[in-house]
Amino acid sequence: MSKAEVLLVDDEPQIRLAIRRYLESRGYSVLEAGSCKDAVETCNASRPDAIVLDYNLPDGDALSLLPSLQEIQSDAPIIILTAHATVDLAVRAMKQGAEHFLTKPVELAALHLILERSLENQRNRLKVAVSESRVAREFLDAFLGQGSAIRQLAALAESALRTEGPVLIQGETGAGKGTLATWLHNNSPRAKEAFVDLNCAGLSRELLESELFGHEKGAFTGAVNSKLGLLEAAHRGTVFLDEIGDADPMVQAKLLKVLEEKRFRRLGDVRDRHVDVRLIAATHHDLHALIKENKFRRDLYFRISTVVLKIPPLRERPEDVPLVATMLLEKIAMNLKHAAIELAPEAVAALQRYSWPGNIRELRNVLERAALLSEDGIIRPAHLQFEFPAETHSLAGGPGKIGDTSLTLSDLERIYIQKVIQEENGQIERAAMRLGVPRSSLYKRIKAMGILVSKARSTTL
Repeated sequence: MSKAEVLLVDDEPQIRLAIRRYLESRGYSVLEAGSCKDAVETCNASRPDAIVLDYNLPDGDALSLLPSLQEIQSDAPIIILTAHATVDLAVRAMKQGAEHFLTKPVELAALHLILERSLENQRNRLKVAVSESRVAREFLDAFLGQGSAIRQLAALAESALRTEGPVLIQGETGAGKGTLATWLHNNSPRAKEAFVDLNCAGLSRELLESELFGHEKGAFTGAVNSKLGLLEAAHRGTVFLDEIGDADPMVQAKLLKVLEEKRFRRLGDVRDRHVDVRLIAATHHDLHALIKENKFRRDLYFRISTVVLKIPPLRERPEDVPLVATMLLEKIAMNLKHAAIELAPEAVAALQRYSWPGNIRELRNVLERAALLSEDGIIRPAHLQFEFPAETHSLAGGPGKIGDTSLTLSDLERIYIQKVIQEENGQIERAAMRLGVPRSSLYKRIKAMGILVSKARSTTL
């Protein structure tokens, strides 16, 4: 890791020398300037991490210099030194963006401590900015689509915001359970507090207990220090436990106590700790079946299922696939630094025919691969590499045929309408007559289901 670089601006060479030697002995790299003009030029050339600035300079003062330095290096903390400190001057400097205001002669140890804290604050601000930027890039609307299934989910989720009780999210792997949990937190009264998440799948009882409840020093072999658990970290906020159906039964019992009494104990501790958290749990398992097999506690199920939100799998809402794919491609293009990535109509049709056992997560993976294979920014069917190609809905035979009982009613309706429209060479009026529905109704279904209509071309010799 490179050394932090500090620009020292003072017109007295002896003061600069003393401060420079001290800071260099503490691991800093120091640049020097003796005037406002030199400070601007040096800042332009080197972009320092922090600036130590004397108030009085030969060609101006610190307050007049601050805007120029901030324009060049907006996130660099600026510390002002002066031999003539007043409360009014300090207030003005802080209002203009100075990080600290110290009087001369300055204690070098104090200057070093303030520099350390200022740079740490700077790093934290950058982490927050990066985190917010990442969330903005990666966030996907929890209710993306216009189909009836996703609209019903949106309405139920809105009603869940009126309670502080636990929420149970059910849905297949990759359907967006984490995205929905994040939406619930961000739109709740706890939005400004912590949101912590933990996937319970694959964790041993000991590790899951340690992560949730924390532990005291010496609680078990290897516990050389005390550890804060996620429940404490989320105090007044939200805890999201993904795949709660995989949690060990002994952990389930402790979790039930937290929900009922808002108390728990760290591993190895003898005193109870109070915690105020809202629980959002999620699973792809059938918890009723796990209860019958004595793998999930009945009392915990009733405690966490105050509100149950079921996310429909992507295969049950093919009409939403084009919109979801478009939004995902916008984020993929941003990450790949592409101007834009589009889907050819034939590719859209292929995406809608596929059953998506991995749901939105699988769709994202397929689109990312296709984007890398596409050279002109247009994704075509040849670029789509499905994980389970045998699960593509077919209009004639094989998986996905009309008699396939694994399909939903929505799947069958869409496949049948597509087949009739194909047989009528894209003539909607004739297809509507065969289907026994008004032409306007058929148009509505075509639009809602995202069915592509292409008319057969006649060839004249």
